[in-house]
Amino acid sequence: MSRLRVLCVLGLLTACVFAQAGRYNIGREATPEEVRGRDISVRPDGLGLPSGHGTPDEGRRVYAAKCSSCHGDGGEGTVHYPALVGGRGSLTSAKPLRTVGSYWPYATTVWDHIHRTMPYTEPRTLTPNETYSVTAYILFLNGIVDEHVELNENTLPKVKMPNREGFVADPRPDIPVKAKER
Repeated sequence: MSRLRVLCVLGLLTACVFAQAGRYNIGREATPEEVRGRDISVRPDGLGLPSGHGTPDEGRRVYAAKCSSCHGDGGEGTVHYPALVGGRGSLTSAKPLRTVGSYWPYATTVWDHIHRTMPYTEPRTLTPNETYSVTAYILFLNGIVDEHVELNENTLPKVKMPNREGFVADPRPDIPVKAKER
């Protein structure tokens, strides 16, 4: 979602809260710190990534402690949780396996998803360093990065995902190209 759309949605939600607060005497205005805490958009070019760093080796430890019980020791998935590894070349088959290594177009999206939603039972509890580390480990398991790489806010956007070109561009003529690339 573009930053403009996020701001519009936040503006509408804020207006609704203010309208209800006056009418029913409930709610309060969000503090600037609370608003910043919800401004979590991370773009493919890395805009929105916080400072931090991590390596596959560091990620292996975090993954073992916080991820493997759901996604399996090697990212193979379990009965109730999806695989994170494998599936390359399967997207055009009768049984596509949509994993980080086969489907996801941007490494920054992987980071953003992990940071906002994982672990499933405790979302948003991983620090930026833990998130960079787990992302590095999952990318390493998929053969996308080397075991000695350090990912951070500058190096992560430069990671070329195998399926980056596998998505259809937005054909709407009313949407400028620059907005489509976000």
